[in-house]
Amino acid sequence: MNYFERSNEAFLATYGRFDITLDHGKGVYLYDVNSKAYLDFYAGIGVNSFGYQYEPYVNSLQEQLHGLIHVSNYFNTKQSVEAAEAILKATNLSKVFLCNSGTEATEGALKLARKYYFLKHGKADSEVISLQHSFHGRSTGSVTLTGNPRYQEGFGPLISGVKYGTINDLDSIKELISPKTSAIIIEPIQGEGGVHVCTKEFLQGVRSLCDNYDIVLILDEVQCGMGRTGTMMTYMQYDIMPDIVCLAKGLGAGFPVGAFVANNKVGIALQPGDHGSTYGGNPLAGKVITTVFKILQEENMLAHVRQISTYFIKQLDDLVDTFDCIVERRGLGLMQGIEFTIPVNSIIRQALSKGLIMVTAGTHVIRLLPPFIITTEDVDKMITICKEVIHEIQR
Repeated sequence: MNYFERSNEAFLATYGRFDITLDHGKGVYLYDVNSKAYLDFYAGIGVNSFGYQYEPYVNSLQEQLHGLIHVSNYFNTKQSVEAAEAILKATNLSKVFLCNSGTEATEGALKLARKYYFLKHGKADSEVISLQHSFHGRSTGSVTLTGNPRYQEGFGPLISGVKYGTINDLDSIKELISPKTSAIIIEPIQGEGGVHVCTKEFLQGVRSLCDNYDIVLILDEVQCGMGRTGTMMTYMQYDIMPDIVCLAKGLGAGFPVGAFVANNKVGIALQPGDHGSTYGGNPLAGKVITTVFKILQEENMLAHVRQISTYFIKQLDDLVDTFDCIVERRGLGLMQGIEFTIPVNSIIRQALSKGLIMVTAGTHVIRLLPPFIITTEDVDKMITICKEVIHEIQR
């Protein structure tokens, strides 16, 4: 049997995997077991910010492997403390909890908001407002927050008290607020839901509502945070501050880490024993996090993201103008979506056969999350392949 057949035999059928077995990566390219190269404009769902075999990143991890990898969270390590300080400096928030994934970050943020509500009201009957077409994870709690029935079907009963508003419709949020509302959770850019961007008016309006009613504002920046849109956190482009922000993906740039970060007002709600993680914030994870921030700063990576994004967006807009089957481009920075009038699965597969990795965000949207280190030449190659594929499909 080949690897694809062996994979089907070994794993639960939770992924619709492509018939490709990857072996290694270098720069912005991935290589399969047959040494075929693939230009990667997906970066492991926006995880691999620095691509593959990025020397400063790899060297830092190798160094830490010769030291501590894991100890109990009943002890401090300098790596975890330095990681926490780096996150707080980057977010302008006050308290952090380190975990292993975006789903865990969402779960922890939900618990913190509910505990804050409990301490105010003395009862555990809180409600949470999320958005339609959102995505917040795969666990029972986070999938309930995910405003898409296809992720929830068959897994009930889900947690109670979750309502769903509409992105960029402030009135839809106002209508859902009740005395039991403990939190509102929002992705500044909905990734899985089709790359829809919150307007500044909408997010600022939600912030005002949260201030007026003492509701915890949770921003899920698992996919759009950590420099992907040109600022360290996307909320910095909206002139607001969250009460809690959820991070993962780019926080580890390839290593599984996550965090939820809170201001002092909300953060004091959790006390010893309220939450925990066996592996979260271990010394290796801590070293990874500080390394990511060091690379972003010392190599002026955010400036490059802003610069290459301008070129990237211009080329995508030209692509939209070229083909009638493309509805629009939307997104910020290096988090972009292209909506088509036709299902995009065939485009994805044909592009893959030509050595370009992209992914869907719903049936009619291609989502693009390239590594930060892409060049204009990489963008041009991606556009060329897309044009070839679309022409072929339209024949």
